[in-house]
Amino acid sequence: MTDAAVYTAKAHAVGGRQGTAKTDDGHLDVKLGYPKSMGGDGQGTNPEQLFAAGYAACFLGALGLVARSQSVKLGEHSLDSEVDLIKDDVSFHIGVRLTLNAPEVDRAVAEDLLHKAHQVCPYSKATRGNVVVELKVA
Repeated sequence: MTDAAVYTAKAHAVGGRQGTAKTDDGHLDVKLGYPKSMGGDGQGTNPEQLFAAGYAACFLGALGLVARSQSVKLGEHSLDSEVDLIKDDVSFHIGVRLTLNAPEVDRAVAEDLLHKAHQVCPYSKATRGNVVVELKVA
């Protein structure tokens, strides 16, 4: 599987949700902690925040790729990503909401781009069939 990899990210975590995580290049080095809503002190980041940030950044890359392939100029744009940690009968799972902010793009065009980006984004592909992802244009 890694024969075709163009990049491999490497990270090391210690202590789970109340520990630390860092990448091998040192660009990411974070203290982890439970959010206040889960009984923590809110002093560290958590896996859901890291996933939300990574998904948003990756999705914007896919959106740019799709827009360029259709000769659409996005202008100023951004993506808000929300990741819910949801308790079910057995354990936990996540849900995701992605909201595109692209005020210079016609709403119908923006919605089309959003759905096409969802087909090519690596995070979307990784979660497809396992995580409910809601897409909307602001």
